[in-house]
Amino acid sequence: MDSDTAVIIDGVYHQAPALRHKEILAAIGRGVRVIGAASIGALRAAELAPFGMLGVGSVYAAYASGKIEGDDEVAVGQAPDGHWHALSWPVVNLRHVLQLAVSAGVLNSGRAARLLAGLRTVYYPQRTTAAVRALCRHQGETKFAGWLAEQREQDLHFGDLKRVDALGAVRSALAGRAAQAGVRPTPAVWETTYFRRWSNAFARTRLDGLELSTEDRLVYQQVFDPAFHETWAAYLEHRSLQPADGATALPLTQRLAQVTSEDLPAHRVFHPVIDLRDESTVALLLAGETEMDRQAVARYADALARARRTRAAFSTAAVHDDLTRRLLLRVWQCPEQRFDAEASARGLECGARAVTAAKRLVPGLLEEMNEATERTETACGQR
Repeated sequence: MDSDTAVIIDGVYHQAPALRHKEILAAIGRGVRVIGAASIGALRAAELAPFGMLGVGSVYAAYASGKIEGDDEVAVGQAPDGHWHALSWPVVNLRHVLQLAVSAGVLNSGRAARLLAGLRTVYYPQRTTAAVRALCRHQGETKFAGWLAEQREQDLHFGDLKRVDALGAVRSALAGRAAQAGVRPTPAVWETTYFRRWSNAFARTRLDGLELSTEDRLVYQQVFDPAFHETWAAYLEHRSLQPADGATALPLTQRLAQVTSEDLPAHRVFHPVIDLRDESTVALLLAGETEMDRQAVARYADALARARRTRAAFSTAAVHDDLTRRLLLRVWQCPEQRFDAEASARGLECGARAVTAAKRLVPGLLEEMNEATERTETACGQR
């Protein structure tokens, strides 16, 4: 892992979610050296420098020093059809071009500042070359517009500060060193509850020729395994004897006695956040899983994907709470008043959280129930 290096430069921003901090932190946590430059890479490097991300270039230095702050400093418009060509000018490049024009005697500092202020009022995907020319005409800066056009005819990449920084970052990565001075900082503690929940959502495993979400596999066991109460109790005992936060190891009964004098089961008191990146945790929680279970998880995932494709605006959040609750009561065969306790004993904390977790299973479960009904009706019709 020490030899792995990732360079982050640019990314889709408007029509898709931007690169998340948690994705970068996950890579750093696995020992990957992450270098950022030029665009969102520079922005993320400035934000995550205390956690070990390395920044390269002028754009990064400006963000890190606080000289620039806004996302629109590096944002450009791109076509929604998958082509990555920039359709507009980022502010960092415009500022750099104006500084070059001042150095060349084409503009003075005051006129350059007015031009930059005007360009910054233009919404970033509309800050095209045509918009730059129009604003120059509006402010009477035709000499600068002509000079810029000449420079770009001679060099298509004239004034492209982001490109300069991107190439510098790639050279730094190929050289096996960072281009910034100083020692890499010791990463601070960033593995929060929210990070672990996020990382769990992306944990995947390939088994029996199937690529499955580890979280889907766990939720399936929590819902359908009648013996999962014992599995969860064993997991709580394991966490008590091997606490992840460095606390003193204690038998679960002793730890329970320290925090409550009431006759409460451990699953109603302790709700540890599960880390599905940990192989021992996964092995313990999925100890009762069978090959048939994994095949069912794959079928349920396919049913969920079909629902998303075929139903407009479908999402798991749109699945009715009451429907999910009724299905869980039916599967668990427990009375309404025992619903919260049953969910807690299965590691789902409470009934409301069980409903939220189980919604991903509802399309597949309904399909299975409908198929079973059709088979029954067909069998009755053949008699």
